[in-house]
Amino acid sequence: MDAGDLAFLTSSAGQRAAHDAAARSLSDRTLLADVAALRRAHGEGARAAVELVRARRRAVGKLDDPETWLLDSESLQQATPSAVAMHRADRLAGLSVHDVTCSVGAELRALLARCPAVLGSDLDPIRAAIAGRNCPGALVFRADALAPSSTAEVVIADPARRAGGRRIVDPEQMLPPLSALLDAYRGRSLAVKTAPGIDYERLYRNGCGDVDFGGEVELVSLDGGVREACLWAGPIAACGLRRATVLGGNGFEITSAEPDDVPVAPAGRFLIEPDGAVIRAGLVRHYGFRHGLWQLDPRIAYLSGDSVPAGVRGFAVLDELKYSEKALRAALRARGAGTVEILTRGAAIDPDVLRRRLKLDGGEAYSVVIARIGRGVTAWVCRPTRAERLYA
Repeated sequence: MDAGDLAFLTSSAGQRAAHDAAARSLSDRTLLADVAALRRAHGEGARAAVELVRARRRAVGKLDDPETWLLDSESLQQATPSAVAMHRADRLAGLSVHDVTCSVGAELRALLARCPAVLGSDLDPIRAAIAGRNCPGALVFRADALAPSSTAEVVIADPARRAGGRRIVDPEQMLPPLSALLDAYRGRSLAVKTAPGIDYERLYRNGCGDVDFGGEVELVSLDGGVREACLWAGPIAACGLRRATVLGGNGFEITSAEPDDVPVAPAGRFLIEPDGAVIRAGLVRHYGFRHGLWQLDPRIAYLSGDSVPAGVRGFAVLDELKYSEKALRAALRARGAGTVEILTRGAAIDPDVLRRRLKLDGGEAYSVVIARIGRGVTAWVCRPTRAERLYA
């Protein structure tokens, strides 16, 4: 979205165009005809109206009240989901907060509901102007994230973490780099949003990394998908703590301060794969201790137990065998398997290739979990607990 698009969409003519665009399908099948009709009625501004309406439709489920947002596809992709932003705002309730990379304001709108003073800034003047429109009540202006421009108690930053279409995993390759943000806001509370797959080893100079971080790492998932890692530094951080926050459904938090003394033992009645945030945060053992589970192998994220924690997907174990294609095929055919979900951990097996090679033709559906246990590979034929009933 450029300055001309912004000026048009915020005018009465642009609002009429957006209203008319919203009344059309704008599907892949009708898009050309819809755009042509809108151009006849609204001129070249129709393109911006169509982009706005399509972005709002894609925002359903990600942003609250999507029809109220001024945004485009690119800014929507970069926006923090409302549920994740509100979780962070809850932690910052009562504090003054400055989002120094505010983009179109997804974080700001959540903060306004919890914080007495909310500021936003962005190096891109168009994004800053859009954020001001989206977040009345926040003070929004253009500024460089590395040039402190407020005395807010907490600073939030969301560095760019893609280059050439690929995710950046080194915190020093982000824009701006993590070390530059830490230096710019030394002594202040700082929350830096990063990709879940960031190379955590590079956060500490006493390891192999380049950054003197020493703060708190929080992994956040929403409705089963890991959305971000947040690096907390300064007075607000619990230094050295790792935290997994699971939002949606049966949400919970778990931290590295909790006990992690769990045994390693053969599979029980069920296999359980913890939420991805728990795995990414390195808290599988802590999660196991909380729920009375045990590990199958110290290097594998799967746990086992005689019950499944509430709201968690588990697998009822039917068969356990030393893995080979021949043995697995025989076990599945004996049970009349036709479709099979294959999950692997620590084993160099492509589930799609294996599924085709099994050549199953039965009518039953099963899950197969394959994992490296010790020096060998084990396979379990299972039924997921979400089935209507468990089969023995």
